[in-house]
Amino acid sequence: QVQLVESGGGLVQAGGSLRLSCAASGSRFFIRTMNWYRQAPGNEREWVATITNGLSTNYKDSVKGRFTISRDNAKNTGYLQMNSLKPEDTGVYYCRVVTDRYLEVWGQGTLVTVSS
Repeated sequence: QVQLVESGGGLVQAGGSLRLSCAASGSRFFIRTMNWYRQAPGNEREWVATITNGLSTNYKDSVKGRFTISRDNAKNTGYLQMNSLKPEDTGVYYCRVVTDRYLEVWGQGTLVTVSS
């Protein structure tokens, strides 16, 4: 079984930066894709970014140029570097991975609050 633990959320002023981490643990697994989602209060969860095992990346249009997704396969950890944060980036950020066996796993979420 694979488990995810996210960290790095917090309160930041608009224009600031945060780096989220998503650490995967378990036995005998490989992460195919790592994805970040977010859910603002009162809104549905939305996709933010994806990185494949080949290190291809894709981003939601509203975060392009501000967010960077990366991964360290040796550590089974993924990251979301968020710069130039805006109040509309506020929400709970979730990590989701798809493993080599196509197992889909979600983390518990980490809260990001951007004040204006």
